[in-house]
Amino acid sequence: MSHVEDELTSQPECWARAAAQAPRFAKALPAPGERVAIVGCGTSYFMAQAAAALREGAGRGESDAFAASEFPHGRRYDRVVALTRSGTTTEVLDLLSRLKGRTRTTAITADPDTPVMTAADELAVLDFADERSVVQTRFATTALTLLRAHLGLHPEAAVTDARTALTEPLPEGLVECGQFTFLGRGWTVGLANEAGLKMREAALAWAEAYPAMEYRHGPISVSTRSTATWMLCEAPDGLAGQVRGTGALWIAGRLDPLAELVRVHRLAVAVAASRGLDPDRPRHLTRSVILPADQH
Repeated sequence: MSHVEDELTSQPECWARAAAQAPRFAKALPAPGERVAIVGCGTSYFMAQAAAALREGAGRGESDAFAASEFPHGRRYDRVVALTRSGTTTEVLDLLSRLKGRTRTTAITADPDTPVMTAADELAVLDFADERSVVQTRFATTALTLLRAHLGLHPEAAVTDARTALTEPLPEGLVECGQFTFLGRGWTVGLANEAGLKMREAALAWAEAYPAMEYRHGPISVSTRSTATWMLCEAPDGLAGQVRGTGALWIAGRLDPLAELVRVHRLAVAVAASRGLDPDRPRHLTRSVILPADQH
């Protein structure tokens, strides 16, 4: 079993543990009414998108998401939350350093022995969700689960659905598709972006992601009989029929959207295996991007 496979199968237990620990980290996480930016790189950026949309949609305060390298320093926030599995990513550490002393910062990380421990003002360490793999699975979903639980938006069914996602067979014909499109709405747009990234990282697959209503505005034109279009939440009226009309395979999300992402993790591993790829050794990638000083 690859590291990725081993780590993705432990997600239900990690989620349950993170949800139980949410009260412990309450003071480090955004309070109602705070104006908040959530930042990250790669997978963590897409989890930031999901978390920001969830928080603002729940009426807990203005919430934005940025890639750490694209943070708008002209804006004022009450708190900046950085998601960083490794605690060593250059762009995240640079941002936290610039914010030190003028904006309250929180880091959610997996490794308690990294520079982020002193770079951020407050911390939530999910060391039980750390990973050996380059490709993120359980840390990302566990960090988002912590934030969902903090907002009171973590349904108990999510853990049950994650177990279902790990055991049910993938839809017939899915692994053989040549192109994958993931669609979301609201907070699940971030999950769709992450699903596409996971397919590219682990399986070198042609994968795209869009807000569901935007799919009609051009991207649907590339759909063919070799396309799989996966809706991670409830679909807009009429979209399933339109997609099927292109000949594409339509996959409707039935589980909690975060559990649907677990199904995508399984798909990425399965497609990698079908193509003779090792998901533990994605091309051109490292576990953390640490840049030399002249490339910051």
